[in-house]
Amino acid sequence: MAKFQHDSIVPFKDSQKGKKNQVADMFDQIAFRYDFMNRFLSGGTDIYWRKQAIKQLKSIQPQKILDVATGTGDVAIMLYKYLQPREIIGIDISEGMLKLGREKVSKLLLNSHIDLRLGDSEAINFPDNTFDAVTVAFGVRNFENLDQGLKEMYRVLRPGGKLVILEFSKPKQRWFQGLYNFYMKIIAPKAGQWLSKNKDAYQYLNNSVKAFPEGETFLPILQQAGFTETIFKSLSLGICTIYCGIKRTE
Repeated sequence: MAKFQHDSIVPFKDSQKGKKNQVADMFDQIAFRYDFMNRFLSGGTDIYWRKQAIKQLKSIQPQKILDVATGTGDVAIMLYKYLQPREIIGIDISEGMLKLGREKVSKLLLNSHIDLRLGDSEAINFPDNTFDAVTVAFGVRNFENLDQGLKEMYRVLRPGGKLVILEFSKPKQRWFQGLYNFYMKIIAPKAGQWLSKNKDAYQYLNNSVKAFPEGETFLPILQQAGFTETIFKSLSLGICTIYCGIKRTE
């Protein structure tokens, strides 16, 4: 099974735990500030990015959607708001994040449509061909084994179903790269230390983004996992990228 550089990037270098457990611990620690930090560090642009990703599903009108690495449920809630599917199931390895997500879902009276569960993206606890669509926002970088995670998402999609991935990437414009690098190396970790008391989490963000196989490089990886009609779309000068793929129908 293929291994990628970012598979071995971990939040806590001194920990003896594997990446998956470290990521779960990290998100448990920053859950209380996660939504605020997203808005703060992106200037609210993360909401626009999520909307653009969800738009990729509008043409197929999925009725049963799996949101992988659902976190505090932002994408799951937006999926319901914009697509009105019959059922959305969100899975995540961080119980701390899920607790906050469930509170948000309850406040919006969406418990009959959105179900947030503890779950592993690399061993998805659903039968083959279960979902019309699978989404994952800012989660694939955190997979301990990217190849296995992609194959699992492919497995649980129905034939003709669609995968939409939203992930950070690096800008290509030379004039913007210096500013971006300064922000990711200095500003984000400092803000993380100040606001969430966790510098490691936002240092990990920078390290994992740098190591992730993005853009054109990511499409053959999707294809290797079985996906067809793979495309990518850059957002906000390349800070973020949407990737899409379809499960084969034959």
